[in-house]
Amino acid sequence: MSSIEFRGLSVTYGKRVAVQPFDDVVRSGEWLGLIGPNGAGKSSLLKSAVGIGPSAGDVLVDGASLSLRSRSRRAALVAYVPQDPLMPADMTGFEYALLGRAPYVGYFGTESRHDRAMVHGVLERLALSEFADRRLGELSGGERQRLLLARALATEAPILLLDEPTSALDIGHQQQSLELVARLRDDHGLTVISAMHDLTLAGMYSDRLALLYEGSVVASGDPVDVLRPETLAEFYGVRVTVHHEPDGTVVVIPRRETLA
Repeated sequence: MSSIEFRGLSVTYGKRVAVQPFDDVVRSGEWLGLIGPNGAGKSSLLKSAVGIGPSAGDVLVDGASLSLRSRSRRAALVAYVPQDPLMPADMTGFEYALLGRAPYVGYFGTESRHDRAMVHGVLERLALSEFADRRLGELSGGERQRLLLARALATEAPILLLDEPTSALDIGHQQQSLELVARLRDDHGLTVISAMHDLTLAGMYSDRLALLYEGSVVASGDPVDVLRPETLAEFYGVRVTVHHEPDGTVVVIPRRETLA
């Protein structure tokens, strides 16, 4: 169980500021959802948290800066699921998921029986066992995306960063994948930060939402408070109906423009 803290984390590409100084503390076992239109800075924020790309500020895990940890220790603490990963076409699904155990394998070492058994278990829970011996180049985008999640979960890292983890999945596999993450959070105190375009899913699984616009947080708090029609109209430029289910789920429904 671990917390992650952002202290003035900012991202700049040349003269363009992609993320203004970002401050937040995501407590152990909490799920923070990042939402916002394309180009808002969600992906840049997640990448900078794991040291990808130019950034300033600091990221701390349990009060200690990640920059002071070794590369393998950082990988064991924070697992990252990117939006557009490079996945070798000739690698099998099992071999790719097994890469998640790399932080625990020493130089010139090999994966243990425990490592391999644990990966088989993750593949089974994600209904991916049938793809264990298939080459990645033979799989669909959705199947590869689920294997990407399997690799991240195989690290057993206490903090999970997800960048559009369900964008290529059908509705059934979206729910299956997010429910597995939710169960791990409930059972093991997994701390999650996810960037998602589907506002209903973001609100359904997140404890808190942070709405980014042009690199700045413009709204944050409980999904009920952030997912308001007037807020979404201002920053997404859309007309929506927001429906509140009895169980607290916030459903965001786009509205068609009516012709005069």
